[in-house]
Amino acid sequence: MNTITAPIDAAGFCADLVRSHDFARYAAALFVPAIPRRALLAVYAFNAEISRVREQVSQPLPGEMRLQWWTDMLEGAGHGGIEGNPVAAELLLAIRELRLPVEPLSRLIDEHQFDLYNDPMPSMAALEGYVTETSSALFSLAAQIVARPSEAIDHLARHAGLAQGIVQVIAALPLDAFRRQLFVPVQLLESHGSGMEEVFAGKQTVSTRAAIDQLAGEARAHLTTAFELLAGVPREVRPVFLPLALVRRDLKRLSRADTDPFVPQAPSRLRTLWTLWRASRSAEFGG
Repeated sequence: MNTITAPIDAAGFCADLVRSHDFARYAAALFVPAIPRRALLAVYAFNAEISRVREQVSQPLPGEMRLQWWTDMLEGAGHGGIEGNPVAAELLLAIRELRLPVEPLSRLIDEHQFDLYNDPMPSMAALEGYVTETSSALFSLAAQIVARPSEAIDHLARHAGLAQGIVQVIAALPLDAFRRQLFVPVQLLESHGSGMEEVFAGKQTVSTRAAIDQLAGEARAHLTTAFELLAGVPREVRPVFLPLALVRRDLKRLSRADTDPFVPQAPSRLRTLWTLWRASRSAEFGG
């Protein structure tokens, strides 16, 4: 693997950004060797920038413009500022040095346009499409940084991303309900006699809990499949999938009857590191 030789301050900026805004992925990256870790953090920093656009704008149009800037940058049609943007600089370097595909990065941007509007997620199929192009794509790209691509790894990445992404939807419920944004599929809510306004009220009911339990069940099924597939991929790529240990922990918590998904959970960084460290030493992750 070629050594990446971009200005170290850009690499440090990316690491700080991911540590501040996506600590779970930052912590998992610490278990990957230093050279691929730099490219990994560049991809994760890019994802953090795209994911945070919704929080940084008050209207969709400025958000669309920010996302378009990143799309243009990936297409080589940037209109200035690329050299001065450390995340763009590191990402382009990783793409060039490691021959990462640009198309999944562009599709990730496209999917996050959904975040800018208050249209509800209509169905499980729509949610799975969104999560596949975001969380699953990140697992796939991360795997390509540390190992040769393969159908087995891509299959694992898809299920890993679906498990992680669905759990993240549940974890984001308190904030999303507050700003009247709905990622829990309307179709799923209605099948349990619930709806958008009941979720936006921010209080657990029998019907909303039933819908969320079914959503958690979908994540659990994908997680089970992911762990089965993990045993069949090269040992060197398994650390990329360490976030699955956090997904397993969160699903265990969600399964408890006394857990209210509408109550924000303050994540403990120390607990996150401890969970990842223990998993890294286990046989399933090649420890």
